[in-house]
Amino acid sequence: MTHKLVILRKGGTFLNGKIISRSAFQKVYFVQLFTIVGGIVSESNIKDMQQIVSLAKRRGFIFQSSEIYGGLSSCWDYGPYGIELKRNLKNKWWKAMTLRSDIVGVDASIFMHPQVWKASGHVDGFNDPMVDCKQCKSRFREDKIDTTAPCQNCGAKGEFTEPRDFNLMFNTQMGPVEDSSAKVYLRPETAQGIFVNFLNVQSTMRKKLPFGIAQIGKAFRNEITPGNFIFRTREFEQMEMQYFIKPGTQMEAMEQWKEIRWNWHLSNGLRPENLRWHPHLGDELAHYADAAEDIEYKFPHGWDEMEGIHSRTDFDLRQHEEFSGKNLKYTDLQDGNKKFLPYVLETSVGCDRSLLAIMCDAFRIENEGDKENERVVMKFHPSLAPVKVAVLPLTKKLNEPATKLFNELQQEFAAEYDVAGSIGKRYRRQDEIGTPFCITFDFDSLDDNAVTIRDRDSMNQERIALDKVKNYLRDRIYI
Repeated sequence: MTHKLVILRKGGTFLNGKIISRSAFQKVYFVQLFTIVGGIVSESNIKDMQQIVSLAKRRGFIFQSSEIYGGLSSCWDYGPYGIELKRNLKNKWWKAMTLRSDIVGVDASIFMHPQVWKASGHVDGFNDPMVDCKQCKSRFREDKIDTTAPCQNCGAKGEFTEPRDFNLMFNTQMGPVEDSSAKVYLRPETAQGIFVNFLNVQSTMRKKLPFGIAQIGKAFRNEITPGNFIFRTREFEQMEMQYFIKPGTQMEAMEQWKEIRWNWHLSNGLRPENLRWHPHLGDELAHYADAAEDIEYKFPHGWDEMEGIHSRTDFDLRQHEEFSGKNLKYTDLQDGNKKFLPYVLETSVGCDRSLLAIMCDAFRIENEGDKENERVVMKFHPSLAPVKVAVLPLTKKLNEPATKLFNELQQEFAAEYDVAGSIGKRYRRQDEIGTPFCITFDFDSLDDNAVTIRDRDSMNQERIALDKVKNYLRDRIYI
């Protein structure tokens, strides 16, 4: 490994073409000496999910739910950095949808009239065929195992029951009396809350086709085989938009939204080689759809769905019209007051799955195996990073002016103040959090009214005047 050229002079030190004080060089830049010049830093991507699980716990992104009681299977709590990352992701999706003139938002109740789920087909048809191992009583989805092979849990061969349907909806009782009339469900999807509010939204907002309704919310499915960290859980969050269109225009709308949604994922920093389309063909196509495609991501466990784009026809509105007895038809004033049920183009992305993809894609290990120079870094897109900038005073003696800068930045940016430990260790901590920029306040800052800003990805450092720091960050975060 080669070292950076360092030239010492009486008045200061040259480093990367900049003159700094000798003390600042010794304390601030020492960690930068052992980087590669004229070559590429060796970099490896995620190898298995455990790397993400470990970092998520270590750095406060995601914890096992009820951990002090031994945890609860496939239930996870978002920690301080995890919830900020998730909130940034949801806000970005929400703005991408509702800052359009043709899309508005709703927030429907988790509990809905039981007939909603009868109409949607979830009561009678939301089932997975399951088989049980006769020896260990473990339960598996029939389509996910080979029933002629040994049990994955106990090794018994040929000891599976005949497949039986298992409904994936959670049910509970509403009110003090437990009888069939009080039975309600935790919603298995957010889409139905949009469909039953179609006329309310259309009439109050005076919307003409095409228009969309967006929603972010929790959904619940009693998955038998959850797993792969936050990829498949029983409680999850969906970001869905139902776009109401004229019948016959669904394929045009689908192509339009495919491009929009693909580009949105790229804007989150996902690498295109880790994304692909998966069209639903034959038996894969849901009963309500005439076309469907998934955006899949290359997770550590393999390619899997992150977002679905579905042409749902008029199935949902037709079902709710029949079961409710209400007229849900749209009147087209521009076409002779023609009445019809709109078709629906759906975009549905799993918030937790999207967040997991972003974490997997951002994860890097540089100079792996080199104890002195190895670093783990989360290369989040700056707009999504839970912390945008960290202020790191060189010593505690600089707390007062550094705190003043921090307080100013905190008014606009998600900022963090860290004074504990060596500057190198503080850099590494911020790298694992995914902080795009670290600002070092050193003794020279008192004289030249400037600070050193370190870029997370390149580790390059620039000396920036204090009155230009905010603009410097704005130009690089809001992209």
